[in-house]
Amino acid sequence: MAVSDAPAALKLLRRHACDLAIVDLTLPDVDGLALCRLLRAQPDLEQLPLVIFSADDSEGRKVEAFSAGADDYIVKPSSPGELLSRVNSQLSSAQRESELRGNNRELSFLADLGRGLLRTLEPEQVARRVAGAIFEGTNAAQAACAIRNNGKGLAVCVFDREGSAGSSTLIDLKMLEKWLASPFSDTAVRITRRKDFLFRNVQHASEYLVPIGFGEKNSGALIVAFADQKDATQIEYGLLDAAAQQAALAAQISQLYLKARETAATLAEEVDRRTAEAEMQQRFTEAIIDALPLSLYAIDRDYRIVAWNRNRELGELGLPKGQALGKNIFEVLTKQSREMLQREFGNVFSTGQIHRIEQETVTSQGDTNHWLISKIPMRAGESNLVTHVISVGENITNRVKADRAVARAEKLAAVGRLAAGVVHEINNPLATIAACAESLEKRIEEGAFGDSEDAGDLREYLGLIRDEAFRCKSITHGLLDFSRLRAGLRVPVNMGEVIKTAARLVTHQQRGDNINIAVETPANLPHVSGDVGQLQQAAVALATNAIDAMPDGGTLTLRATHVNSRVIVEVKDTGVGIPPENMTKIFDPFFTTKDVGRGTGLGLAVCYGILSDHGGRLDVRSSLGSGTTFTITLPVAID
Repeated sequence: MAVSDAPAALKLLRRHACDLAIVDLTLPDVDGLALCRLLRAQPDLEQLPLVIFSADDSEGRKVEAFSAGADDYIVKPSSPGELLSRVNSQLSSAQRESELRGNNRELSFLADLGRGLLRTLEPEQVARRVAGAIFEGTNAAQAACAIRNNGKGLAVCVFDREGSAGSSTLIDLKMLEKWLASPFSDTAVRITRRKDFLFRNVQHASEYLVPIGFGEKNSGALIVAFADQKDATQIEYGLLDAAAQQAALAAQISQLYLKARETAATLAEEVDRRTAEAEMQQRFTEAIIDALPLSLYAIDRDYRIVAWNRNRELGELGLPKGQALGKNIFEVLTKQSREMLQREFGNVFSTGQIHRIEQETVTSQGDTNHWLISKIPMRAGESNLVTHVISVGENITNRVKADRAVARAEKLAAVGRLAAGVVHEINNPLATIAACAESLEKRIEEGAFGDSEDAGDLREYLGLIRDEAFRCKSITHGLLDFSRLRAGLRVPVNMGEVIKTAARLVTHQQRGDNINIAVETPANLPHVSGDVGQLQQAAVALATNAIDAMPDGGTLTLRATHVNSRVIVEVKDTGVGIPPENMTKIFDPFFTTKDVGRGTGLGLAVCYGILSDHGGRLDVRSSLGSGTTFTITLPVAID
């Protein structure tokens, strides 16, 4: 095609695609050099090969031509062979440059897309990255990428004509799903019929639909719209096919990532759930252990404390759990014999058998507590080796007291039955002995034995016989108190008045020196139901014993109080105290620590019987060198 001037050449080149242009320097109005400059300024024509054909063979003119953008300069006249050869050379060079630019563009596009996909893990990110790269790097008028979202439909991103990312509403998802489900979705499709377009905006010439598949599995699709059919070249199709392959790999990685994340989330939830259950079970188990009325701790084979329950914190040791856990048991239980503890623990570790002993402890107030200590083997591992020992201390004070009370009651009952059977048989011979002794004493006084030297000895012996007979009789009278079991007259009794009367009586007896007697009783003390004589006897007996326990003087305190539905009477002295080994025997009949002739050992036994008969009880606590307190507990009288 030939034209005569520069404007016509520009118009022709805009309408038709040309492979090469030959420009004569001599043109009307606008010369050839100016036309070269105009062509090089057009973006679509800057790569067009330009050959200058001129009769001017000057060096300066050639320099101007090449500076204006010419690719070759042919001087007229020129033979047809030379002209054809020079033109073919330029065409070959242009073709090579075009192919090189195409290859570079394809490599650059794929490299940029690959680098971008390296940073994407979510299906939405993959779809956006691929659709954006296609829109920017190809001749696409619109670009969309749809990736399956791990069972949650399709993750879709669309770049429209303005180059902004849009949602899935810009394409027909039903048609896309139908195509993906069809047996033809494994092959790329070129769509030219508008009714088959997937983009809802159909202002374009064709669409290219490329499957995104990894192996035999279809993971989505690329949809690319071309505004003009000339834009849909084989190079574009090749770029889109390569992009689909990269998108398929990224989609597969994304699917694996989502599955791994879901698995990790599920695993984390399961771990959290089981951890919470384990913590709840641990707290529940600790709550159960803390709620038990037992003193419990556990040690490992290194004698380190690994468990310490609430009762151990509140017990006599009173050590918080935080200060006990992890410590050596011998550093904590310093009041117990290390050798004995080590022997007991070692025996359980070696034999695997439960070890039980009973122990007694005395509090700072003088109360005696009885404990059943059980050391129990525990096997925490899979082997049969004992890994831990659990020590359980049960306070059996009430049980021991109850057992001793039952035994004491049985003993007293036996003594009562014995007394009922033999007292009268003993009293009759004693009365006869005493009467005979008194009769002989009268005869001595009347001079029946004259001036015999033995009369004085006989008088002394008869006095001893009479005194011992009467002492035996007082013992039998005490025994009768067990055998009579008389209820007496039960009337409302004010125990405050009872202890006041007892204080006056023991004061008149003058049994000890330097004894201070204190009486403490409230004005509104409720009454109890009982035999005032028997209750008075019990109070006097306890007060007398208290005075006898203070040979060097001291203070006797008689105190009455009201606690709930009980009246409490305390008889407290500051005397020598009761040895621990005698605490279990003081209520036994005939047990006494007094000198011979000063007590029969029946006073406390009688008191115990009287108070038991009144529905009450008698308790004692004592500390050597500090004194003893007897506590009477009686129920309040019911109106």
